[in-house]
Amino acid sequence: MVSFLKALVYGAGGLVVVGMVALVTFQERLVYVPVLPGLARAYPITPARLRLDYEDVFLRAADGVRLHAWFVKHSPPKPGPTVLFFQENAGNIAHRLEFVRIMMQRLQCNVFMLSYRGYGESDGHPSQHGIIMDAQAALDHLTQRKDIDTSRIVVFGRSLGGAVGAMLARNNSDKVSALILENTFTSILDMAAIMFPFLKWFIGGSGSKSPKVLNCIVRSPWSTIDIIDKIEQPILFLSGLQDELVPPSHMQMLYAKAIENNRDCRFVDFPNGTHMDTWFNGGERYWRTIQLFLDQYIPEIKECNLNCEVDDKDDAAG
Repeated sequence: MVSFLKALVYGAGGLVVVGMVALVTFQERLVYVPVLPGLARAYPITPARLRLDYEDVFLRAADGVRLHAWFVKHSPPKPGPTVLFFQENAGNIAHRLEFVRIMMQRLQCNVFMLSYRGYGESDGHPSQHGIIMDAQAALDHLTQRKDIDTSRIVVFGRSLGGAVGAMLARNNSDKVSALILENTFTSILDMAAIMFPFLKWFIGGSGSKSPKVLNCIVRSPWSTIDIIDKIEQPILFLSGLQDELVPPSHMQMLYAKAIENNRDCRFVDFPNGTHMDTWFNGGERYWRTIQLFLDQYIPEIKECNLNCEVDDKDDAAG
């Protein structure tokens, strides 16, 4: 009996050690997956394949890393919003083109698609610190463009992209008009405890009751739960209840934390929504939800209204 207990203890200890080694060694490969298994890193298609008008954009992050992006333009030009889209962790921006094509049709918007460092044609290697700089470079580029309404920039992030977008919105309350989060996790720390259940007693986010002694070894914590209540812009939460990767409870926790300080938050769930395909499985209701959110919080300023205002002032002066 004593030997059995010793073996059990040693076995449990071995699992923890193996988990720690895996977490330290392979964590970037778990968080960031620029290349899908069996596929090349290069873009399989460009927006031209879907007959989308686009521009190749090359940027420099603050640390000098060269980044690539697509600015996909609505054709013919529309006075709609510009969506700065941050993708999930797996694959590259080309894998999101069908989603973007439909988004442009339904929302009458432009879309800026950034390749994180280490993804697609961007140089460097992904990390939280680096991707935060990448996102800032993309936003700064948009605010300097003359062919868009810079007062209507909307950040849209899915999964990892939601963590990126939330950080960017928090840091740029004067440049980002609204934030949309879809199937985003509370933190990588909480996700690590889900992916490695035997580590749940040693790692976790701010809401975890674990000792969190291993949190210090996580290099990309992406703790959205700790910043979500500091975001001032309107936030739309889109949650797929069949999400097989991120527990839907994460989105509920983010919403509950956000609404403590921000009354301009909306939470909508989709019963058939999965992690990657909530936009597809949600159907008409999905797009209608986003359109209503945009109509409420960043409505289009009609050109005639501006002209009328000028005319009124001239009449008053006369």
